[in-house]
This record gives sequence, structure tokens and C-alpha cells, in this order.
Amino acid sequence: MTTNYYGFDLVAKDGSARAGVFHTPHGDIPTPVFAPVGTQATVKSLTQKQLEELDAKLILANTYHLYLRPGDDLIADLGGLHDFMSWNRPILTDSGGFQVFSLADMREVDEDGVTFKSHVDGSMHRLTPERSIEIQENLGADIIMAFDECAEPYDHDYIEKAMHRTHHWAERCKLAQTRQDQALFGIVQGGVFPDLREISAAHIAALDFPGNAIGGLSVGETKEEMHTMLEIVDDILPEDKPRYLMGVGTPQDLVQCIQRGVDIFDCVLPTRLARHNTAMTDSGRMNMMNAQYAHDERPISDNCTCYTCQNYSRAYIRHLIQSREMLSGTLLSIHNIHTLLNLVRNIRDAIINGQFDDFAYNYLSNLDL
Repeated sequence: MTTNYYGFDLVAKDGSARAGVFHTPHGDIPTPVFAPVGTQATVKSLTQKQLEELDAKLILANTYHLYLRPGDDLIADLGGLHDFMSWNRPILTDSGGFQVFSLADMREVDEDGVTFKSHVDGSMHRLTPERSIEIQENLGADIIMAFDECAEPYDHDYIEKAMHRTHHWAERCKLAQTRQDQALFGIVQGGVFPDLREISAAHIAALDFPGNAIGGLSVGETKEEMHTMLEIVDDILPEDKPRYLMGVGTPQDLVQCIQRGVDIFDCVLPTRLARHNTAMTDSGRMNMMNAQYAHDERPISDNCTCYTCQNYSRAYIRHLIQSREMLSGTLLSIHNIHTLLNLVRNIRDAIINGQFDDFAYNYLSNLDL
């Protein structure tokens, strides 16, 4: 489906690393981009104003969770996700597939779709490609995902079946789409097997979605296996469409996966680490509970320009954590999200200036892994 609502401009390349702009009805998204995760139509502990001040260009909301509560029909009645959560920038919704398939013994897969039991109240539900698209159209995100099956990465026979099912479901999702103001992305599967990734990338590319996602990675495989799969799909997916690697978000991963042609990322990691008293920095992670910070007047990072580092000390954040004050999670979330957003902005500049390899080498050398 071709519309004038969205499109991708490739601005620069440096090796396989790409800088671009994805156009959406709610604004342009400079890429590479990291999307903070707002599972329940909220990025945990942050207001939308704080996200705007962080200059988040894209956030993710979760189809499975919002379908279960408050319900996609209710959100549609209230004007869609943008109005519901008072966010006027681009939103991406996943298809619900990953959450359903992570339920393990609480779901049953067939060729038509998936029957599953709600983790909230035990009620039974049914998701098909058509229903997933209907829910996402009710939610009204700018970027939506085809319904796919995210299988365990090492069972070749099952992954091959799941891959073909994913391809068939992608075709059904495309037929089911009725809104032209949403960019529907297909999803490449295939586990850690080069032959399957090649087949899947070629099939999804041929369906001519406005963007392509790469699923089934960061689910237990090694970093080397993930990198190999990305290199395979980088050679096959079209250059003039954005590539979205689902559920990946450590600083190391951002650098190394951009190096392999990825444009869009999302991950719960920065806010989850914040709730577990951990700060992300350009040199590694800091456990803010450590006694060494009790009298430390410095900010988390000396060179960080985020609100937290400009106003609060390590000692104060440690005090908040020890006192079980909610503000600790907010301040650490602000800092962690800023760290990742600033990283992708710096990477984008390095790509445009033809200096990405040097940037990547220096950044990874300084990162305490």
C-alpha cells in the first residue's frame, strides 16, 4: 500500500550504518532511533512532558496489554492512543505476538492464529492476524506490526514451520489493513539459522511493506549469533525501508547493531534498570545502592546533560533508594533514557560525518562490559 502519510529518506551511509528520516503523521523520526517502551500507554515513572524534554522521537506501546486493559475499543472511543495518553509524537505498537508466545503453557497455536489465557484474569482470548490489525487500528499508532510467531531460537524444524506461518500471517495482515495513515511493518523470523533468515528476509522484503522488523533475536542466542543474523538480513532487506530490531537496547547492542544496518530499536531496559537502582552510563552500569556513593556529591555522569545529572548528586539518589522514595525511579529513568537517546543522536552525527567506525571503536573501548 502506497500513501503519502509516511516514507523513508536515507540521508547517509557509513559502511552498513545508516542515517535516515522516517516520516509519519505525528512527525519525522530521525534514525537511528531508540524508542522508550510505554507498555501500558505510559513509560514507567515518567510524564509525557518529561519524555518531550528528553526529546524522545518515538515511543512503543503494547498491543497485548492494551487489548486486555483498558481495551482497544475504549481507546478508540477516546480518540486513539495519542489523545488517550496525551502524546503528539509518533507511536509504534507491536502486534501482541511476542507476549502471546511468551505465555508458553497458556496458549495454543494453529494455522489461523493463537488462543491464549489472559495473565490478568485467566479469561480466554483469540488473536489472529486480522484481529491484531483491527486492535492496532483502534489504538491508532503511526507504526504497526504484522502478527508473527516468535519461536525459540534453536529448534530448526519448528522455527521453519513458525517462519512460514509468520509469512502467511504477514500476507493476511496486509490484506486486513484498512487505515492508510499507519505504516505496517513485516517481521523477519528464522531463529539463528542462516538459511531460514535468508528465506524470511527475502519473503518479507518481497511483500513491500513500508518498513521491516527483525524479530526472534535477543531471546537467548549469543551476541555473535545475533550479529550474524543481522549481517544476513542487511544484505537482503531493501535499503529504502527502515529496519527495526525488536526488543534490543543496551548501549553495546545499539552501537554493534547499527553497525549492521539497523535503524530502529526499543527496549524496556532503561526504565527497568532504573526501578532496580541501576544507572546506565557511557562507561557501564552503576549500582546506586553501593555504599561508596553515600557521600558522593558528583552527578551520576560528570559529562551528562540530563535533568538528573544537572540537579542531583549520587548521594541524594542513593538516599532516595534507601528511603524507598518513588522519585529515585523517575530520576534514574530520566538519566537512563537520556543516555540511550544521546547515544543514538551522537551515532547519527558520526554516520553523517563519515566517522562512525572511529566513534564505535572509541565508544566500545570505553564501555566496561
